[in-house]
Amino acid sequence: MTVTPDAPARADKKKLSYSSDDIKRMLPHRWPMLMIDRAYDVVPGVSGRGVKSVSVNEPFFAGHYPDHSIMPGVMIVEAMAQLVAVVYVAELLEAPEPAGDADPSQSVGYLGSISSMKFSRLVVPGDQLTLEAKLGQRLGGLRQVSVRASVGNELAAAGSLIVTTGRKA
Repeated sequence: MTVTPDAPARADKKKLSYSSDDIKRMLPHRWPMLMIDRAYDVVPGVSGRGVKSVSVNEPFFAGHYPDHSIMPGVMIVEAMAQLVAVVYVAELLEAPEPAGDADPSQSVGYLGSISSMKFSRLVVPGDQLTLEAKLGQRLGGLRQVSVRASVGNELAAAGSLIVTTGRKA
């Protein structure tokens, strides 16, 4: 996996960047459900930023809405949740003793709850979503997360998620 260190976030935490190919190795998602193109400023287990370039070719635009294409809010939430998964998996990959040859995508949990999500701008083909995630407190096998998505300087969505920290069959 190619990891690009960026400027230090804190004295002991480095910021990392992940390409779309890296993300495909980190997440179990594939087209058409892989919703992030790049992750950057990732502080493993703490926070990160990501990019979703919104194309008119996205399959959901065929029906949402054919004469007025807007990205469904649930897909914006999914993109933010996938960024959360990248931040979480980055923590596992950067651990002093990583899990050997284990597939990191198998550690990605599930979205458990969406709270206080507000949508404040339509997202349309040609937009580039900037995603932000800040992992919060652990609650047993759950993790609270604050997320935001914006287009340029305009906030498109913000709220809180609860994600599971592991996967059960």
